[in-house]
Amino acid sequence: MQQGRLELLDFLLIALYFLLVFGLAAWVTRREKRRKAEDYGSKDYFLGGRNLGWFVIGASLFASNIGSEHLVGLAGSGARGDMPAAQFELLASFMLILLGWLFVPFYLRSGVYTMPEFLERRYSRAARNYLSILSILAYILTKISVTIFAGALVFEVLGVPFWTGALLVVVATGLYTILGGLRVVLYTDMLQMIVLLTGSIGLTIYGFAALGGWSGFTQTLVSAGASPGRYLNLWRPLSDPDFPWTGILFGAPILGVWYWCTDQFIVQRVLSAKNVSNARRGALFGGFLKILPLFLFVLPGVLAFALAERGLISLNGEPDTALPALITGFLPAGLRGLLLAGLLAALMSSLSSVFNSCSTLFTIDFYKRWRPGSSERELVVVGQVATAVLVAIGLLWIPLMRTLMEDGGFYKYLQSIQAYISPPIAAVFLLGLFAKRINARGAMAALWTGFVLGIGRLMLEYAKESGRLAPGGLAYTLADINFLYVAMLLFGVCAVVMVLVSLTAPPRPAHLLRDVTFSRPDSKANRFHPSNPDFWWTVLLAAAIIGIWLLFSPLVLGR
Repeated sequence: MQQGRLELLDFLLIALYFLLVFGLAAWVTRREKRRKAEDYGSKDYFLGGRNLGWFVIGASLFASNIGSEHLVGLAGSGARGDMPAAQFELLASFMLILLGWLFVPFYLRSGVYTMPEFLERRYSRAARNYLSILSILAYILTKISVTIFAGALVFEVLGVPFWTGALLVVVATGLYTILGGLRVVLYTDMLQMIVLLTGSIGLTIYGFAALGGWSGFTQTLVSAGASPGRYLNLWRPLSDPDFPWTGILFGAPILGVWYWCTDQFIVQRVLSAKNVSNARRGALFGGFLKILPLFLFVLPGVLAFALAERGLISLNGEPDTALPALITGFLPAGLRGLLLAGLLAALMSSLSSVFNSCSTLFTIDFYKRWRPGSSERELVVVGQVATAVLVAIGLLWIPLMRTLMEDGGFYKYLQSIQAYISPPIAAVFLLGLFAKRINARGAMAALWTGFVLGIGRLMLEYAKESGRLAPGGLAYTLADINFLYVAMLLFGVCAVVMVLVSLTAPPRPAHLLRDVTFSRPDSKANRFHPSNPDFWWTVLLAAAIIGIWLLFSPLVLGR
């Protein structure tokens, strides 16, 4: 991002945003500690006291998920005509339905603090250690680093040097996360969601107004030789190298199950709910919010392309500059500051969430097991220290991270690790809920098989992109398979390995599986039935997604 023409009103709005965030964080922290007095413990710090309502949970699910891949990547996809990138956002809504109806009852009934802890209840301590270590490393190497980098770029727009911006993002976010724990993270997420949505909606409305509404927008696309049937179509044929419709419908949900239903970063929010009903409604509310990125990030990217064709902004041939170009070269004073505050809100929300999730994993999955007699106060202090250490790691990581980001190649593949390690984790969680015969031996065999095959694919992909593989060879062919098809294959292989290896050892005793495997809901309030109000919200959400699929399809848009 380049520095734009920011005016006093823009800076005032951004300053107001920071005042609101820290004011809310201070208020929530004081209120909670005063209410709990001497009883404030690990459940309050790591899970917000397990008494939060659906609105806060749903807002946090949305806000913590929005990161640089949305703010820059989705807008860039829209500008280059890659509308199917929005499918991952829409499918997330279905995954949140799955989280609310299938996974939430098990998680809350088992009383776990972390997802690795759930794996230990279902399988073994080895499975817990695998997921704990893998999650912490992935968070540090990918989520923390890329969010710091993106936040520093936003500050560059404000005229703040990159390194100063990175320092401000890390320290400011780490400070309120350390002081207040998950409850503060969730409440600030709620505020940040409102700021982000307000700025993004303003951008979309202003962009359409400048083009003369929807008709002027589509006419601009046609005159530029970019038909709406291409730029606004969510569906691509089987031959498409990036987003074949089969990969979207059958491969992307595998990644979605891992991220939305089993990843600590996301699931920790529903673990904080006061009961199953609030957790489910929070997931459904988050599902409705996940429809919005199509209209708040992808469509503005297409708007940026149309505005560039009209000569109102310049993309300089770089679609990924769509959002920065809109902010710095198009928006009026005030709206520009509001949107920049929204970008910072999204990035700080994502960063605070990963700080809290990492500290929870370290404290509960490692420290508490090392010192089982630890007091509640001691666990809170350890969680705060762990967060402070993560802030320090983030600061130390900045120089190397900037080199990797500017080089582009290596960091791209570092990020891809998540796409290739997720299928075995999804298989272990999903099949483990229904098949009681699957045991720890089968689960570990599947996890390590998937990890080795995933890293192998990653290395082949890197070798192909760097020109080290000859076209036509077996290795090149394997590296050239669409990553969504790879996810499907890995999931299938891991499922087969898990079942076959499980047959070589006795199953886990039935009494240990009571709260971690499927059984008929014990309450009508938890059943997927028309008598349950959540049933109709679920139907409405599914209908909304299907309607969007049809609206942005060749059936409506044409070819």
